[in-house]
This record gives sequence, C-alpha cells and structure tokens, in this order.
Amino acid sequence: MTALIRYQADLLVRSQRWLAPVLLYLAFLAVGVRSGQPVLDSLGYTAAGMLPVTAWLVRVCLTQEPPAARAVVAAAAGGQPRAHLAALLAALGCAGLLGTAATAVVLAISDPASTDHSVRVPLPPAGAAGLLATACCVLLGAATGALCGRPLLHGRGWSVAATVLVALLALVTSGSPAKAAVTGLVSGSLSGTVHVPVLPLLGAAAVAAAALALACRLTAIRG
Repeated sequence: MTALIRYQADLLVRSQRWLAPVLLYLAFLAVGVRSGQPVLDSLGYTAAGMLPVTAWLVRVCLTQEPPAARAVVAAAAGGQPRAHLAALLAALGCAGLLGTAATAVVLAISDPASTDHSVRVPLPPAGAAGLLATACCVLLGAATGALCGRPLLHGRGWSVAATVLVALLALVTSGSPAKAAVTGLVSGSLSGTVHVPVLPLLGAAAVAAAALALACRLTAIRG
C-alpha cells in the first residue's frame, strides 16, 4: 500500500494539478489572515479553508489517471479497491501536510491573545486545537471528495456541483464536526479560552472512514 500511495502522490506532484487548489488556498489565507491578528480566530479561518481544498485534491487524485492506466494499477495492486484507497490516502496525506504548514505559519505570525487582545492565549494548547480543527476539516474534505467523485458520480459537472454543495454544508450545518471545531476556536477567541476539538475529531474520523470504505467498496462494482 505504501508504494501505491507514493505512486499516486508522485502522479499528483508531476501533474501540477495541485497548483489550483493550493494557490486558491493561499489566496484565501492572504485575504483573511494578517500578522498580529488573534491566534484562535486565524486558526479557525485557516482550518475551515482546508475542507474544500482537501475535497478538490481528492477529486484531482481520483481523476489523474486515464482508464487504461487505472486498470493496470488495479491489476498490479490486487484489485480496484486498493488502488482507489491509495489515491484517497495520497490526497489526504498531501492535504494534511498543507494544513499543518498553514497552521504553523499562523501560529508564528498571530497574536496569542483573545479577540479584544485583553487575555493572553497560551500557544501550545492553541496550536494543538488548531491542528485538530484542521484535521477535522481535512478528514471531512476527504469524505466529501470520496462521496462526490468516482465511483459514485462519474459526470464531471454533477461531481463538481455536488462537491461544492457538500463542502459548504459541512462547514455551516449544525452538528457537523468541522463546524463544531471551527466554531470552538472562534467562540473561544472571544474569551481567550482554548477549546480542543477532540469529539469533533472523532466524529470526523468516523465519517471519513465510512465514506472511504463505501467509495472503495463501490469501486469494485461500478469502477
């Protein structure tokens, strides 16, 4: 499986199709994150942006091979589900690296204080909360990409539209682990309190695991 994931990651890097989502995310950060802003607010903003970016990266990884190449890789991997899982995990890993790097930059440039700058916020727990919130959004982004792409949706138009809609709903719907994690950071910034999103992370991990398992199982049926 490690070799398959490396193969998919190498394809992603060489294709340069990662540039669009990454550049869009950097532009998103340039608009909403400034040096000296409250750290928890900036971490929440940074985490939220990773959900659609991860979904986009998953879509890129799922569509970067022509059908003939996918068939060869599936045969070498021992089945389409394993090859499909490798593509999903490659996108998930790349998104995780991007989110971790963005979180580190935000921690370095932000003011460790509450929204009104009256209460100091300890950086270690803030960093942990930011990383977990980012992980929540990355996991739900991976679930979104897995459920809105091949093999469930083959049409490009329907797939893109579904990805955008589901990503938006994952960020704004009550009960969503991503919304809970981001809201915890932003609301905590008002009082300078760090809320570590452990439960949202567990929920996001469960949703992602179920989505990836379903997508891989259906790959063997629908291709």
